[in-house]
Amino acid sequence: MNRRERPAWWPSKRAPVALLGLLLLGSCGRVEQPLNSFDSQGPIAERINDLFWPVFWIAVVIFVLVQGALLVAVFLFRERKGKQRPEPKQLKGNTRLELLWTVVPTLILAGIAVPTVTTLFELADCPRGAMEIEVIGHQWWFEYRYPDSGVVTANVMVIPEDTEVCAKMTSDDVLHNFWIPKLAGKRYLVPGQETEQRLYAEEPGEYWGHCAEFCGLSHARMRARVVSMTQGDFDAWVDNQLLPAATPDAGSVAEEGMEVFLAGACIGCHIIDGVNNPDPATLTVAAPDLTHFASRHVFAGATLPTGLNPTRTDWEESLRLWLNDPPEWKPGSFMQYLGLTADEIDALVAYLSTLE
Repeated sequence: MNRRERPAWWPSKRAPVALLGLLLLGSCGRVEQPLNSFDSQGPIAERINDLFWPVFWIAVVIFVLVQGALLVAVFLFRERKGKQRPEPKQLKGNTRLELLWTVVPTLILAGIAVPTVTTLFELADCPRGAMEIEVIGHQWWFEYRYPDSGVVTANVMVIPEDTEVCAKMTSDDVLHNFWIPKLAGKRYLVPGQETEQRLYAEEPGEYWGHCAEFCGLSHARMRARVVSMTQGDFDAWVDNQLLPAATPDAGSVAEEGMEVFLAGACIGCHIIDGVNNPDPATLTVAAPDLTHFASRHVFAGATLPTGLNPTRTDWEESLRLWLNDPPEWKPGSFMQYLGLTADEIDALVAYLSTLE
C-alpha cells in the first residue's frame, strides 16, 4: 500500500514515536502509589528487591543482545530491490559455538537460581517467637484474628513496629492471595490449608494491600490495609478492641440506629459484642465483626472511603452510599439491598460511628 492508497485513518510513521513519548511522559508523574513494591518499608520487602534488581538487569542485557542480533540479521540480510544479498554463512555443526550458547545460558540460569532459591527458603517459614496473626480470606474481605489476645477484626491488620509478624493464612471459600507490596511479597490463601507470610514494618505507617488472585466478581474490590504503630499504641489498641461495644445515649439518634440494627437483617450476619453475642459453639463468620467498626476507618473490603486520606465526613458519606445499596458498590456482595429509608440509614451511620 503506497501513500496515495492509504485511507485517512491510516496511522502515520510518527504514530508509534508519539505513543512511546506519551507512555514515557505518563511514567514521569510523582503521584503517590500505595501498591508500589519497589518502595520497600521493611527488611522482608527489601530482601525481595535485592533479588529482583540483579535478575532484572541480567534480563535487560540478554534482551538487548538478542534483539540487537535479531535487528542486525533483519537489516543486514534483508532483500533489496536490484541487489542480491549472499546467503548468510551457516554455522551448523560448529562445536565451539554450540557449546558456547549452551553453557552460557546454563551458567546464567544457575547464577539466578542460587539466590532465588536461597531467598525463597529464607522467607518461606516464620522464625520462632514471631507474633502470630490468623488471616482468613472471604469473598471479598480479609478477617484477622489475634490468638494471643483474642482480638477479632477485619479489613485493617494492626501490628507493632519493628516486630516480626507471622501471618498464618487460609481461605473460607475460594483461592485468595494476600499482598502488602511495601512489606512483603504475595502468598496464597488456600481453602483447607495453612500458609505463612512474614511481615515486618520498620516504623509506624499505613500500608495498602490487595487480593492478588482472581476470586470472583468483586475481586478488584477486595483490598487490605496494614497499620503499624508503636508498641505502646498497639497495646492500647488491643485493650480497646477487647472492650464491648459502646452503649449509645438514651433517646439519641445512635440509639435509634442500634434498634434498626437489631430489628433488621444486620444481625443475621454481623456481630457486635455486648449487643448480639451469639453462642460461640454455633458461631459461623458470614461478615465482619462490627464491635469496633469505626476504629478501622475503612470498610467494604477496605475500598470505602476512597482516596488516600479520607476525612470523617468522607467516611460517613461513604457509609451512607454502602448502606443504601451494597451490591451497587460491590457487585455480587452477600450483603444484599436492605431497602432502608434515608432516616434509617442516618440512624445506622450515627450508631456505627460510636463503635470505636
